[in-house]
Amino acid sequence: MLVDDNVDAAMTLGLLLESGGHHVTVMHHPGEALERAAQAHYDAFLLDIGLPGMNGYELARRLRKVPGCIEATLVAITGYGQQSDQASAAYAGFDSYFVKPVDPAGLFALLDRVAAR
Repeated sequence: MLVDDNVDAAMTLGLLLESGGHHVTVMHHPGEALERAAQAHYDAFLLDIGLPGMNGYELARRLRKVPGCIEATLVAITGYGQQSDQASAAYAGFDSYFVKPVDPAGLFALLDRVAAR
């Protein structure tokens, strides 16, 4: 699942991931993403940090409590690149951190490892 409130950025990244053979659910609102996560299985969640109403850190913490999501890979996809931002992401439970614009090769390599588990 990809969660980003920037519709254009989300759709572009979603299309890129699908072109690489990944099934992608794109969501724009963190609350709706939580609801969907409780209803279906996802191997990975790619979360923007600067989401409205609930930032990506809080969304990650909440996802870690959803049955079926505890073992999912959480990936921060964000424009925030400071060391303190990365530390906050690790504390919130993220497994990986990518600064926008995302390196497609690095992201595909990560998702290939997730798919191989």
